[in-house]
Amino acid sequence: MAHDAGAVAAEAAGHAAESAGMPQLDFSTFGNQIFWLLVTLVVIYWVLSRIALPRIAAVLADRQGTIAGDLAAAEDYKLKAKDAEAAYEKALADARAQAQKIVGEARAEIQKELDVATAKADAEISARAAESEARITEIRAGALEAVEAVARDAAAEIVSTLGGKADASALAEAVGARLKG
Repeated sequence: MAHDAGAVAAEAAGHAAESAGMPQLDFSTFGNQIFWLLVTLVVIYWVLSRIALPRIAAVLADRQGTIAGDLAAAEDYKLKAKDAEAAYEKALADARAQAQKIVGEARAEIQKELDVATAKADAEISARAAESEARITEIRAGALEAVEAVARDAAAEIVSTLGGKADASALAEAVGARLKG
């Protein structure tokens, strides 16, 4: 029995050595393997073509539609932005023109007020100058009379100091002749 057990063990080891290779490379099972390979590929093809690929195609089409819609909306917003920019530029130009108009009107009003104030100041200056000129003329006349009176008095004193007696009309005539040049 010990001998039989060793023989059984040796025989089992021999079968294990024969079948120790890869079962896929066993030529006796190639027909079966090819059949099941074809069945599996057909099932995978059917599942992909009927279920997975249509869903993927639908998702891709949906994404493409969303992208196209977003691009169209972006182009629309771009046109709206250009229109808004043009409206802004026009409003800015109008505001600048209005500001220039207001500045021009303010300048004209200020110039009118300045002209009125200048004319009033010129009139006051002219009036004061005329008044001053009249005073100067009056002062000159008074000074000339005073000089003439002082000259007559001084000449009368000089003549009386020298021991003579001067005639008032002769002194007035001599002083007047001398003052006239």
